[in-house]
Amino acid sequence: MASAANSPTTRHPAAALLQPGDPSPVAVLNPGGASPFLLIGDHAGNVIPSALGDLGLAPADRTRHVAWDIGIAGLGEIMARDMDAVFVRQIYSRLVVDCNRRPDDAGTAETPGAVPPTSDGSPVPGNRDLSPAARQARIDAIHEPYQQAIAAEIARRGAAGQETILIALHSFTPMLKDGRARPWQVGILHHLGEAAFARALIAALGARPGLCVGDNEPYRMDTIDYTVPRHAWSARLPYAEIEVRQDLIGDAAGQTVWAALLANALGEARSHI
Repeated sequence: MASAANSPTTRHPAAALLQPGDPSPVAVLNPGGASPFLLIGDHAGNVIPSALGDLGLAPADRTRHVAWDIGIAGLGEIMARDMDAVFVRQIYSRLVVDCNRRPDDAGTAETPGAVPPTSDGSPVPGNRDLSPAARQARIDAIHEPYQQAIAAEIARRGAAGQETILIALHSFTPMLKDGRARPWQVGILHHLGEAAFARALIAALGARPGLCVGDNEPYRMDTIDYTVPRHAWSARLPYAEIEVRQDLIGDAAGQTVWAALLANALGEARSHI
């Protein structure tokens, strides 16, 4: 008799998470692009696997910033097209699993972890009291395939002798919960590793009249971040994490403007390192 582990009717939780009709957890746009800039979008999607229903979220919470980085999917697509760059983006919501957190990050009251039970004050009922197997299923089905896609693209480029500067695209809300406005239009995050490029990018953007550029604002990159540290720091790849204010890239017109602005600044920064 076949053991239960080998039975064809027994499915691993990761396999059970994504059902027929659910999209792949990662999309690679413009594969083979010649640009030295490798664009990534940790929070560029807000899809929820059909097996998880709506995670108990209200419709508004599934489309606001707690679920994804508003504007980044469109911004990355335009940049990939206009710069001939590869864009590796996540499809599923960070409320399912946050791909910019360590898989074992349980989070704190101030900083949500990989599978947050609450985010920016919004409860996520479908993330409460998860079993270790259910949590691991999300890591195996979504988080790790995304990270492996980035690693594979970096390896492909290395084998081809293609330069790689890793650019993580994110967005942030115009205001804090207490109503205070954030003054920056864009912020550049950096920490360890080859941070000279990020500093050059801050200088390039800062030279634009009227542009308020955050240096590790509105967030500070540290060891809570996962994707850039995993792929750029130990490999000594130049990198920057770009945060664009969401009201500036909420539609195609704004995304087009910012795609051009960022492409020009990225090129200038590269010429200065």
